[in-house]
Amino acid sequence: MRIGMACTGARQLRRAATAGALVAALFAAAACTGTAPGGPAAAGAAPTSTGAPPTPIGTPPTPTGSATAAPAQVPDVLRFTGTTLGGAAFDAAQLAGKPVVLWFWAPWCATCASQAWTVAEIAPRYRDTVPIVGVAGLGERKAMKEFVTEFELGGTPQIEDGKGVLWKRFKVTEQSIFVIIDRNGAVVHQGFLDGEALTARVAALAGA
Repeated sequence: MRIGMACTGARQLRRAATAGALVAALFAAAACTGTAPGGPAAAGAAPTSTGAPPTPIGTPPTPTGSATAAPAQVPDVLRFTGTTLGGAAFDAAQLAGKPVVLWFWAPWCATCASQAWTVAEIAPRYRDTVPIVGVAGLGERKAMKEFVTEFELGGTPQIEDGKGVLWKRFKVTEQSIFVIIDRNGAVVHQGFLDGEALTARVAALAGA
């Protein structure tokens, strides 16, 4: 009887020792991994930071392009086309938004010849700010082209208007006449100008 009780007690001691060894092993494993037995990190621990701030909800996207300026509205006074003495098509609508000077001349006109030198001198200087456009009429095409060559007017548009279409449109009845149109499409001068007055007018328009 005593022998049986001794065997039972020994078995219980061995079981207790085995359980203790298992518990010790579990705690050793937890110490190596840094995680408590049975689950992930303890509740309330701070999440790992990624280094990038969160994007607020509802923030509009960053624009990827810039707005393009709207083209200038073409006034009625510049709604005409023609052909230059060099044979190129001309559309006055391309001048919208700028002051424009129209010069109505004839190839046999002595006054036009005296003004031609001034036009040839200042037109290239103000080409991008105050375009000067010649409108040749009351003559033959050959004489008009010779006039342009003689006075070195090839650097500015010279419209051939042998039939007087543009002369009638602007109610020009004699040469030499300058029609000045401001950037808003209003005619601010129509009449004669000598070289000095023309230069002053164009310079003032360019600086406006």
